[in-house]
Amino acid sequence: MEKNSKNRHVVETTVTGKAWSDALKKTYEKNKKKIKMDGFRPGKVPFEMYVKKNGYDSLFYEASDLVVQDSFTKVLKDENLEPVARPLVNIKEVDKDKITFEFTIITKPEINIKKYKDLKIKKDKLEVTKEEIDHEIEHLLEHYAELVIKDGKVEEGDTAIIDYEGSIDGVPFDGGKAENYSLVIGSKTFIPGFEDQLIGMEKEEEKDIKVTFPDDYQAENLKGKDAIFKVKLHEIKVKQNRELDADFFEDLGMEGVNSKETLESEIKEHLETHKKEDIENKFVDEVMEAISKNTDVDIPDEMVEDEIDHLMARMEQNLRYQGITLDLYYQFTKTTEKELRNQLEKEAFKNVLYRLILEEIIKLENITVSDEEIDKYIDETAQKFNTTKENILNEYGSKDNVKYDVEVHKAFDKLTEYNEVK
Repeated sequence: MEKNSKNRHVVETTVTGKAWSDALKKTYEKNKKKIKMDGFRPGKVPFEMYVKKNGYDSLFYEASDLVVQDSFTKVLKDENLEPVARPLVNIKEVDKDKITFEFTIITKPEINIKKYKDLKIKKDKLEVTKEEIDHEIEHLLEHYAELVIKDGKVEEGDTAIIDYEGSIDGVPFDGGKAENYSLVIGSKTFIPGFEDQLIGMEKEEEKDIKVTFPDDYQAENLKGKDAIFKVKLHEIKVKQNRELDADFFEDLGMEGVNSKETLESEIKEHLETHKKEDIENKFVDEVMEAISKNTDVDIPDEMVEDEIDHLMARMEQNLRYQGITLDLYYQFTKTTEKELRNQLEKEAFKNVLYRLILEEIIKLENITVSDEEIDKYIDETAQKFNTTKENILNEYGSKDNVKYDVEVHKAFDKLTEYNEVK
Protein backbone atom coordinates (compact mmCIF):
# COMPACT_ATOMS: atom_id res chain seq x y z
CA MET A 1 0.00 0.00 0.00
CA GLU A 2 1.24 3.45 -0.97
CA LYS A 3 0.40 6.66 0.91
CA ASN A 4 1.02 10.33 0.19
CA SER A 5 0.63 13.66 1.98
CA LYS A 6 -2.98 14.04 0.84
CA ASN A 7 -4.05 10.86 2.59
CA ARG A 8 -4.22 8.96 -0.66
CA HIS A 9 -4.06 5.19 -0.22
CA VAL A 10 -3.51 3.01 -3.26
CA VAL A 11 -4.50 -0.61 -2.57
CA GLU A 12 -4.54 -3.64 -4.87
CA THR A 13 -6.82 -6.62 -4.33
CA THR A 14 -7.56 -9.70 -6.43
CA VAL A 15 -10.77 -11.70 -6.74
CA THR A 16 -10.22 -15.32 -7.79
CA GLY A 17 -11.77 -18.76 -7.67
CA LYS A 18 -15.47 -19.27 -7.00
CA ALA A 19 -16.23 -15.58 -6.32
CA TRP A 20 -15.01 -14.57 -9.78
CA SER A 21 -16.43 -17.57 -11.66
CA ASP A 22 -19.82 -16.97 -9.97
CA ALA A 23 -19.76 -13.34 -11.11
CA LEU A 24 -19.04 -14.42 -14.70
CA LYS A 25 -21.91 -16.94 -14.63
CA LYS A 26 -24.31 -14.42 -13.06
CA THR A 27 -23.52 -12.01 -15.87
CA TYR A 28 -24.19 -14.74 -18.41
CA GLU A 29 -27.51 -15.67 -16.70
CA LYS A 30 -28.60 -12.05 -16.68
CA ASN A 31 -28.04 -11.64 -20.40
CA LYS A 32 -28.66 -15.13 -21.80
CA LYS A 33 -32.14 -14.31 -23.11
CA LYS A 34 -30.54 -11.81 -25.48
CA ILE A 35 -28.01 -14.35 -26.76
CA LYS A 36 -28.69 -15.78 -30.23
CA MET A 37 -26.90 -18.83 -31.58
CA ASP A 38 -27.82 -21.18 -34.40
CA GLY A 39 -29.40 -24.38 -33.13
CA PHE A 40 -30.53 -22.96 -29.80
CA ARG A 41 -33.66 -21.17 -28.70
CA PRO A 42 -33.16 -17.74 -27.07
CA GLY A 43 -31.96 -18.22 -23.50
CA LYS A 44 -30.96 -21.84 -24.00
CA VAL A 45 -27.34 -21.43 -25.12
CA PRO A 46 -25.10 -23.35 -22.65
CA PHE A 47 -22.50 -21.28 -20.79
CA GLU A 48 -19.60 -23.27 -22.23
CA MET A 49 -20.88 -22.82 -25.79
CA TYR A 50 -21.35 -19.09 -25.23
CA VAL A 51 -17.81 -18.44 -23.99
CA LYS A 52 -16.35 -20.66 -26.73
CA LYS A 53 -17.96 -18.42 -29.36
CA ASN A 54 -17.86 -14.99 -27.67
CA GLY A 55 -14.99 -15.34 -25.20
CA TYR A 56 -14.88 -14.66 -21.48
CA ASP A 57 -13.92 -11.05 -22.12
CA SER A 58 -17.50 -10.26 -23.23
CA LEU A 59 -18.54 -10.87 -19.60
CA PHE A 60 -15.74 -9.02 -17.82
CA TYR A 61 -17.27 -5.51 -17.73
CA GLU A 62 -20.57 -6.41 -16.04
CA ALA A 63 -18.99 -9.12 -13.88
CA SER A 64 -16.51 -6.61 -12.48
CA ASP A 65 -19.44 -4.48 -11.25
CA LEU A 66 -20.75 -7.50 -9.31
CA VAL A 67 -17.56 -7.95 -7.27
CA VAL A 68 -16.18 -4.42 -6.96
CA GLN A 69 -18.30 -3.37 -3.93
CA ASP A 70 -17.47 -6.51 -1.92
CA SER A 71 -13.80 -6.06 -2.82
CA PHE A 72 -13.87 -2.43 -1.74
CA THR A 73 -15.57 -3.29 1.56
CA LYS A 74 -12.95 -5.97 2.24
CA VAL A 75 -10.09 -3.54 1.50
CA LEU A 76 -11.53 -0.97 3.92
CA LYS A 77 -11.80 -3.62 6.64
CA ASP A 78 -8.38 -5.17 6.02
CA GLU A 79 -6.58 -1.82 5.84
CA ASN A 80 -8.74 -0.16 8.53
CA LEU A 81 -9.56 2.81 6.28
CA GLU A 82 -12.46 5.27 6.43
CA PRO A 83 -12.95 7.00 3.05
CA VAL A 84 -14.10 10.62 2.89
CA ALA A 85 -14.61 10.73 -0.88
CA ARG A 86 -15.61 8.38 -3.66
CA PRO A 87 -12.75 6.01 -4.48
CA LEU A 88 -11.08 5.79 -7.86
CA VAL A 89 -11.38 2.22 -9.19
CA ASN A 90 -9.02 0.89 -11.81
CA ILE A 91 -8.99 -2.65 -13.23
CA LYS A 92 -5.33 -3.59 -13.38
CA GLU A 93 -5.69 -7.12 -14.75
CA VAL A 94 -8.56 -9.41 -15.70
CA ASP A 95 -8.92 -12.86 -17.25
CA LYS A 96 -11.23 -15.85 -16.84
CA ASP A 97 -9.52 -16.88 -13.57
CA LYS A 98 -9.18 -13.59 -11.72
CA ILE A 99 -9.64 -9.83 -11.63
CA THR A 100 -7.29 -7.37 -9.93
CA PHE A 101 -8.58 -3.98 -8.78
CA GLU A 102 -6.57 -0.95 -7.79
CA PHE A 103 -8.46 1.31 -5.38
CA THR A 104 -7.35 4.86 -4.69
CA ILE A 105 -8.91 5.70 -1.33
CA ILE A 106 -8.99 9.17 0.18
CA THR A 107 -9.11 9.33 3.98
CA LYS A 108 -9.62 12.26 6.34
CA PRO A 109 -6.60 14.57 6.38
CA GLU A 110 -4.79 15.47 9.57
CA ILE A 111 -5.95 18.77 11.00
CA ASN A 112 -4.27 21.05 13.49
CA ILE A 113 -6.46 23.73 15.10
CA LYS A 114 -4.07 26.09 16.81
CA LYS A 115 -6.76 28.24 18.42
CA TYR A 116 -10.54 27.97 18.74
CA LYS A 117 -11.18 29.65 22.12
CA ASP A 118 -11.20 33.27 23.26
CA LEU A 119 -11.50 34.66 19.72
CA LYS A 120 -13.64 37.53 21.04
CA ILE A 121 -16.29 37.69 18.31
CA LYS A 122 -19.03 40.26 18.90
CA LYS A 123 -22.60 39.18 18.19
CA ASP A 124 -24.83 41.80 16.54
CA LYS A 125 -27.54 43.37 18.67
CA LEU A 126 -31.11 42.26 18.01
CA GLU A 127 -33.18 45.31 17.14
CA VAL A 128 -36.35 45.85 15.12
CA THR A 129 -37.12 49.46 14.18
CA LYS A 130 -40.47 51.13 13.61
CA GLU A 131 -39.38 51.87 10.03
CA GLU A 132 -38.88 48.14 9.38
CA ILE A 133 -42.32 47.32 10.79
CA ASP A 134 -43.93 50.08 8.69
CA HIS A 135 -42.14 48.80 5.59
CA GLU A 136 -43.53 45.29 6.14
CA ILE A 137 -47.04 46.68 6.58
CA GLU A 138 -46.71 48.67 3.34
CA HIS A 139 -45.54 45.50 1.60
CA LEU A 140 -48.62 43.62 2.88
CA LEU A 141 -50.97 46.42 1.80
CA GLU A 142 -49.39 46.36 -1.67
CA HIS A 143 -49.56 42.56 -1.85
CA TYR A 144 -53.27 42.58 -1.02
CA ALA A 145 -54.03 45.58 -3.23
CA GLU A 146 -56.97 45.11 -5.60
CA LEU A 147 -56.99 45.80 -9.33
CA VAL A 148 -59.84 48.09 -10.34
CA ILE A 149 -60.86 49.23 -13.81
CA LYS A 150 -59.91 52.79 -14.68
CA ASP A 151 -60.84 55.14 -17.53
CA GLY A 152 -58.41 57.12 -19.62
CA LYS A 153 -55.11 56.02 -21.09
CA VAL A 154 -52.53 53.35 -20.24
CA GLU A 155 -49.79 54.62 -17.91
CA GLU A 156 -46.64 53.15 -16.41
CA GLY A 157 -47.58 50.72 -13.63
CA ASP A 158 -51.06 50.00 -15.02
CA THR A 159 -52.24 46.51 -15.92
CA ALA A 160 -53.37 46.28 -19.53
CA ILE A 161 -55.79 43.49 -20.54
CA ILE A 162 -54.95 42.78 -24.18
CA ASP A 163 -55.32 40.42 -27.10
CA TYR A 164 -52.24 40.11 -29.28
CA GLU A 165 -50.96 38.14 -32.24
CA GLY A 166 -47.42 38.38 -33.53
CA SER A 167 -46.13 37.72 -37.03
CA ILE A 168 -42.87 37.88 -38.93
CA ASP A 169 -43.11 38.88 -42.60
CA GLY A 170 -46.86 38.38 -42.28
CA VAL A 171 -46.59 34.81 -40.96
CA PRO A 172 -47.78 34.11 -37.37
CA PHE A 173 -45.32 32.22 -35.17
CA ASP A 174 -45.81 29.70 -32.35
CA GLY A 175 -46.33 31.25 -28.92
CA GLY A 176 -47.06 34.68 -30.35
CA LYS A 177 -50.80 34.80 -29.65
CA ALA A 178 -52.94 35.31 -26.54
CA GLU A 179 -56.35 36.65 -25.50
CA ASN A 180 -57.26 38.68 -22.41
CA TYR A 181 -53.63 38.71 -21.28
CA SER A 182 -52.87 40.79 -18.17
CA LEU A 183 -49.65 42.73 -18.70
CA VAL A 184 -48.16 45.03 -16.06
CA ILE A 185 -46.66 48.02 -17.85
CA GLY A 186 -43.05 48.43 -16.74
CA SER A 187 -42.62 44.82 -15.65
CA LYS A 188 -40.33 44.17 -18.66
CA THR A 189 -42.12 40.86 -19.16
CA PHE A 190 -42.30 41.25 -22.94
CA ILE A 191 -39.77 42.01 -25.66
CA PRO A 192 -38.02 45.39 -25.19
CA GLY A 193 -40.18 48.17 -26.62
CA PHE A 194 -43.49 46.29 -26.49
CA GLU A 195 -44.77 47.67 -23.18
CA ASP A 196 -43.62 51.23 -23.97
CA GLN A 197 -45.80 51.27 -27.10
CA LEU A 198 -48.91 50.37 -25.06
CA ILE A 199 -48.59 53.59 -23.04
CA GLY A 200 -51.22 56.09 -24.17
CA MET A 201 -53.63 53.54 -25.62
CA GLU A 202 -57.32 53.72 -24.71
CA LYS A 203 -59.96 51.05 -24.10
CA GLU A 204 -60.93 49.06 -27.25
CA GLU A 205 -58.13 50.73 -29.24
CA GLU A 206 -56.23 48.56 -31.72
CA LYS A 207 -52.60 49.08 -32.68
CA ASP A 208 -49.72 47.46 -34.56
CA ILE A 209 -46.65 47.25 -32.35
CA LYS A 210 -43.31 46.83 -34.06
CA VAL A 211 -40.46 45.19 -32.13
CA THR A 212 -37.21 43.32 -32.74
CA PHE A 213 -36.43 40.10 -30.91
CA PRO A 214 -33.10 40.29 -29.03
CA ASP A 215 -30.12 38.47 -30.52
CA ASP A 216 -29.92 36.34 -27.38
CA TYR A 217 -33.63 35.38 -27.38
CA GLN A 218 -34.12 31.77 -26.25
CA ALA A 219 -36.06 30.67 -29.37
CA GLU A 220 -33.52 30.22 -32.16
CA ASN A 221 -36.03 30.90 -34.94
CA LEU A 222 -36.89 34.34 -33.50
CA LYS A 223 -33.45 35.71 -32.60
CA GLY A 224 -32.87 39.15 -34.11
CA LYS A 225 -36.10 39.04 -36.16
CA ASP A 226 -38.39 42.05 -36.71
CA ALA A 227 -41.98 41.32 -35.71
CA ILE A 228 -45.37 43.05 -35.74
CA PHE A 229 -47.92 42.41 -32.98
CA LYS A 230 -51.55 43.28 -33.64
CA VAL A 231 -52.82 44.39 -30.23
CA LYS A 232 -56.32 45.19 -28.97
CA LEU A 233 -56.72 46.80 -25.54
CA HIS A 234 -59.82 45.63 -23.65
CA GLU A 235 -59.39 47.16 -20.18
CA ILE A 236 -57.01 49.20 -18.09
CA LYS A 237 -56.64 48.32 -14.43
CA VAL A 238 -54.82 50.07 -11.63
CA LYS A 239 -53.89 48.94 -8.15
CA GLN A 240 -56.13 50.30 -5.43
CA ASN A 241 -54.31 50.53 -2.12
CA ARG A 242 -55.89 48.81 0.86
CA GLU A 243 -56.63 50.30 4.23
CA LEU A 244 -55.97 48.76 7.64
CA ASP A 245 -59.63 47.96 8.12
CA ALA A 246 -61.71 44.91 9.07
CA ASP A 247 -61.88 43.67 5.46
CA PHE A 248 -58.08 43.76 5.15
CA PHE A 249 -57.52 41.88 8.43
CA GLU A 250 -60.06 39.27 7.32
CA ASP A 251 -58.26 38.80 3.98
CA LEU A 252 -54.96 38.63 5.84
CA GLY A 253 -56.18 35.62 7.80
CA MET A 254 -53.57 35.87 10.57
CA GLU A 255 -54.80 34.41 13.84
CA GLY A 256 -55.26 37.06 16.55
CA VAL A 257 -54.54 39.95 14.16
CA ASN A 258 -57.52 42.32 13.96
CA SER A 259 -56.02 45.78 14.44
CA LYS A 260 -52.99 47.87 13.53
CA GLU A 261 -51.49 47.25 16.98
CA THR A 262 -51.85 43.45 16.82
CA LEU A 263 -50.46 43.45 13.25
CA GLU A 264 -47.44 45.50 14.37
CA SER A 265 -46.86 43.09 17.25
CA GLU A 266 -47.07 40.06 14.94
CA ILE A 267 -44.69 41.61 12.41
CA LYS A 268 -42.23 42.60 15.13
CA GLU A 269 -42.17 39.04 16.46
CA HIS A 270 -41.71 37.68 12.93
CA LEU A 271 -38.83 40.08 12.20
CA GLU A 272 -37.17 39.31 15.53
CA THR A 273 -37.27 35.58 14.82
CA HIS A 274 -35.65 35.98 11.41
CA LYS A 275 -33.15 38.58 12.59
CA LYS A 276 -32.12 36.37 15.50
CA GLU A 277 -31.48 33.52 13.08
CA ASP A 278 -29.48 35.81 10.78
CA ILE A 279 -27.45 37.14 13.72
CA GLU A 280 -26.67 33.61 14.92
CA ASN A 281 -25.64 32.50 11.42
CA LYS A 282 -23.41 35.56 10.96
CA PHE A 283 -21.79 35.02 14.37
CA VAL A 284 -21.13 31.34 13.69
CA ASP A 285 -19.68 32.13 10.25
CA GLU A 286 -17.35 34.75 11.76
CA VAL A 287 -16.23 32.29 14.44
CA MET A 288 -15.60 29.55 11.87
CA GLU A 289 -13.71 31.95 9.62
CA ALA A 290 -11.52 33.02 12.55
CA ILE A 291 -10.84 29.38 13.48
CA SER A 292 -10.02 28.49 9.87
CA LYS A 293 -7.32 31.17 9.86
CA ASN A 294 -5.79 29.37 12.86
CA THR A 295 -6.01 25.90 11.28
CA ASP A 296 -3.51 23.85 9.30
CA VAL A 297 -5.04 21.22 7.02
CA ASP A 298 -4.30 19.87 3.56
CA ILE A 299 -7.72 19.15 2.02
CA PRO A 300 -7.72 16.53 -0.76
CA ASP A 301 -9.11 17.74 -4.08
CA GLU A 302 -11.43 14.73 -4.16
CA MET A 303 -13.27 15.93 -1.03
CA VAL A 304 -13.92 19.29 -2.67
CA GLU A 305 -15.07 17.64 -5.91
CA ASP A 306 -17.50 15.44 -3.97
CA GLU A 307 -18.90 18.51 -2.22
CA ILE A 308 -19.31 20.26 -5.59
CA ASP A 309 -21.27 17.20 -6.76
CA HIS A 310 -23.48 17.57 -3.67
CA LEU A 311 -24.09 21.29 -4.31
CA MET A 312 -24.84 20.58 -7.97
CA ALA A 313 -27.38 17.88 -7.03
CA ARG A 314 -29.08 20.21 -4.54
CA MET A 315 -29.20 22.99 -7.11
CA GLU A 316 -30.66 20.64 -9.72
CA GLN A 317 -33.36 19.57 -7.26
CA ASN A 318 -34.26 23.19 -6.43
CA LEU A 319 -34.46 24.04 -10.12
CA ARG A 320 -36.67 21.00 -10.74
CA TYR A 321 -39.15 22.34 -8.18
CA GLN A 322 -39.39 25.45 -10.40
CA GLY A 323 -39.86 23.35 -13.53
CA ILE A 324 -36.37 24.09 -14.86
CA THR A 325 -33.71 21.58 -15.90
CA LEU A 326 -29.99 22.18 -15.55
CA ASP A 327 -29.69 22.30 -19.35
CA LEU A 328 -32.27 25.11 -19.46
CA TYR A 329 -30.42 26.88 -16.64
CA TYR A 330 -27.20 26.75 -18.69
CA GLN A 331 -29.08 28.27 -21.64
CA PHE A 332 -30.66 31.06 -19.58
CA THR A 333 -27.41 31.98 -17.81
CA LYS A 334 -25.18 31.42 -20.85
CA THR A 335 -22.90 29.21 -18.82
CA THR A 336 -21.65 25.61 -18.88
CA GLU A 337 -21.42 22.78 -16.36
CA LYS A 338 -17.66 23.34 -16.06
CA GLU A 339 -18.14 27.07 -15.39
CA LEU A 340 -20.83 26.36 -12.78
CA ARG A 341 -18.58 23.85 -11.03
CA ASN A 342 -15.81 26.45 -10.97
CA GLN A 343 -18.23 28.97 -9.43
CA LEU A 344 -19.17 26.49 -6.70
CA GLU A 345 -15.59 25.52 -5.86
CA LYS A 346 -15.03 28.24 -3.24
CA GLU A 347 -18.27 27.40 -1.40
CA ALA A 348 -17.48 23.67 -1.57
CA PHE A 349 -13.97 24.19 -0.16
CA LYS A 350 -15.36 26.24 2.74
CA ASN A 351 -18.03 23.61 3.48
CA VAL A 352 -15.42 20.85 3.64
CA LEU A 353 -13.03 22.94 5.73
CA TYR A 354 -15.72 23.90 8.26
CA ARG A 355 -16.92 20.30 8.47
CA LEU A 356 -13.40 19.07 9.24
CA ILE A 357 -12.97 21.80 11.87
CA LEU A 358 -16.26 20.92 13.57
CA GLU A 359 -15.46 17.20 13.60
CA GLU A 360 -12.10 17.96 15.20
CA ILE A 361 -13.71 20.18 17.84
CA ILE A 362 -16.23 17.42 18.60
CA LYS A 363 -13.25 15.18 19.24
CA LEU A 364 -11.23 17.77 21.21
CA GLU A 365 -14.21 18.60 23.43
CA ASN A 366 -15.18 14.93 23.91
CA ILE A 367 -18.71 15.73 22.79
CA THR A 368 -21.08 12.78 23.11
CA VAL A 369 -24.77 12.32 22.34
CA SER A 370 -27.13 9.96 24.13
CA ASP A 371 -30.06 8.05 22.60
CA GLU A 372 -32.39 10.24 24.68
CA GLU A 373 -30.91 13.39 23.13
CA ILE A 374 -31.35 11.95 19.63
CA ASP A 375 -35.01 11.13 20.30
CA LYS A 376 -35.60 14.58 21.80
CA TYR A 377 -34.03 16.25 18.76
CA ILE A 378 -36.23 14.23 16.39
CA ASP A 379 -39.34 15.14 18.43
CA GLU A 380 -38.51 18.85 18.47
CA THR A 381 -37.69 18.91 14.75
CA ALA A 382 -40.96 17.14 13.91
CA GLN A 383 -42.91 19.70 15.96
CA LYS A 384 -41.03 22.60 14.36
CA PHE A 385 -41.90 21.47 10.84
CA ASN A 386 -45.34 20.13 11.78
CA THR A 387 -44.60 16.59 10.60
CA THR A 388 -44.08 13.12 12.03
CA LYS A 389 -40.98 11.69 13.70
CA GLU A 390 -40.93 8.99 11.03
CA ASN A 391 -40.73 11.62 8.27
CA ILE A 392 -37.84 13.37 10.02
CA LEU A 393 -35.96 10.10 10.43
CA ASN A 394 -36.57 9.21 6.79
CA GLU A 395 -35.27 12.61 5.77
CA TYR A 396 -32.06 12.07 7.74
CA GLY A 397 -31.67 8.49 6.54
CA SER A 398 -30.52 7.07 9.87
CA LYS A 399 -30.13 7.84 13.57
CA ASP A 400 -26.38 8.10 13.05
CA ASN A 401 -26.98 11.10 10.79
CA VAL A 402 -29.24 12.64 13.44
CA LYS A 403 -26.53 11.98 16.04
CA TYR A 404 -23.98 13.80 13.88
CA ASP A 405 -26.31 16.81 13.59
CA VAL A 406 -26.76 16.96 17.37
CA GLU A 407 -22.98 16.70 17.85
CA VAL A 408 -22.51 19.65 15.50
CA HIS A 409 -25.12 21.70 17.39
CA LYS A 410 -23.31 20.96 20.65
CA ALA A 411 -20.01 22.01 19.05
CA PHE A 412 -21.56 25.33 17.98
CA ASP A 413 -22.82 25.85 21.54
CA LYS A 414 -19.28 25.34 22.83
CA LEU A 415 -17.87 27.77 20.27
CA THR A 416 -20.42 30.39 21.29
CA GLU A 417 -19.57 29.89 24.95
CA TYR A 418 -15.84 30.24 24.27
CA ASN A 419 -15.84 33.15 21.82
CA GLU A 420 -18.80 35.50 22.27
CA VAL A 421 -17.94 38.91 23.66
CA LYS A 422 -20.29 39.42 26.60
